[in-house]
Amino acid sequence: MVRRALSAALAVAAFSATALASIKCGPGNNCPADTPCCSQYGDCGVGAFCLGGCDPLFSHKMDSCVPNPTCKSADYKLKTLDDVMSIDKYLGDASTINWQSQGKPVIYNDALLLTMAEGTVGTLLASTHYVWYGKICAKMTTSQGRGVVTAFIMMSDVKDEIDFEFIGVDIVNAQSNYYSQGVTVYTNEKNLTVGNTVEKVHEYCIDWKPDELHWIIDNKDMRTVKRSDTWNKTSNRFDYPQTPARIMLSLWPAGLPSNEKGTIDWAGGVIDWNSQYMQNGYYYAMVSEVTVECYDPPSGAQVNGKKSYKYTDKAGTNNTIKITDDEVILSSFYATGENPKEGASSVSSGAKPTKSVETVPGGLSGGGNRGEDASSAVSGAAATATASGAAASASAGGGQNFEQGGGNKGAGTSLEPGLGKMSGSALAVVVAVLGLLVL
Repeated sequence: MVRRALSAALAVAAFSATALASIKCGPGNNCPADTPCCSQYGDCGVGAFCLGGCDPLFSHKMDSCVPNPTCKSADYKLKTLDDVMSIDKYLGDASTINWQSQGKPVIYNDALLLTMAEGTVGTLLASTHYVWYGKICAKMTTSQGRGVVTAFIMMSDVKDEIDFEFIGVDIVNAQSNYYSQGVTVYTNEKNLTVGNTVEKVHEYCIDWKPDELHWIIDNKDMRTVKRSDTWNKTSNRFDYPQTPARIMLSLWPAGLPSNEKGTIDWAGGVIDWNSQYMQNGYYYAMVSEVTVECYDPPSGAQVNGKKSYKYTDKAGTNNTIKITDDEVILSSFYATGENPKEGASSVSSGAKPTKSVETVPGGLSGGGNRGEDASSAVSGAAATATASGAAASASAGGGQNFEQGGGNKGAGTSLEPGLGKMSGSALAVVVAVLGLLVL
């Protein structure tokens, strides 16, 4: 099955002298017991691999992945980074933090900027709580320029996906799209006319119900897909997004020369790192507010609690989801859903385990399938981790100055990435390091 690119992949950036060979996961290839969690990007690991994006279908066991925190209705004004934590710090306690980041989010003029400097793969902001049907809205502007893609998507752990994507050479239209379990259907994409997406703040809403899906822009219903129209006779199922999904907002360089030609062409050409559309060395998109209205679970849902969503069967459909009171918070980045206390003694004692294992998946989820085979996946971040997480130094711009580097310790991370090939969206987005190069 061909799965197309949703994010630029990074090459391995190790903060240790030892680089680890990545173990791949996917159809017919589940993760082994010692690295049991299959990340969104098709690599096996522990720690953050077992949290948001962990695919239970290709992990070692169904419970290798940590249960998904349930939906929380809220209005998020993104004026600070206080509610944002970098992926190499977050251990799964969604009661204390609502957003997880990869790359470099920056606060400027009471809004959050998704930034992308040369030598990086941009920024991803993902919710720690999942949504199992609801209305999700984002007030935002997009970036501009060839090879530059801004995205607002919903992505489930089994690769159900709902997209708004914005191509930097087309600032008039939003691309709407949807996928089921990572299967590419080229006819699912449809352009929606917006107006200027760069200079004007628009509100984009995904109104997702068990039987109907709407894309809404500035309170105008622009597109509707009915579940009943998505029946697939071959697979004997509805190809309709139907499993709990995270909210993802991202800015990513689809036009990297190392990416597949189809991805580059779709994005309008090779990215220009000396573009007039960059400011202070960045491309950027702005998100000022995200609102979430949770809907009731579908009729007939297995409800045995209210705290988490769990998969009960590898069919990965809505009738295999159970709502439970199971909560799992990892004790360290060596822990997994199967063994959440692994590494706890090392953390409490301050000792640094010598075990070398992949603990933090890298890369960004841009959204949308764009054309590579999953077999070309690049490995995730290979690092010799400390007990507190992947060996990465955090550095984020938390103030009002929109500039590269410096600032307060916080949600932005700085690692030194290389460039790799891309892999899929509703599939194996391939990656390697989670962070941006601080200039």
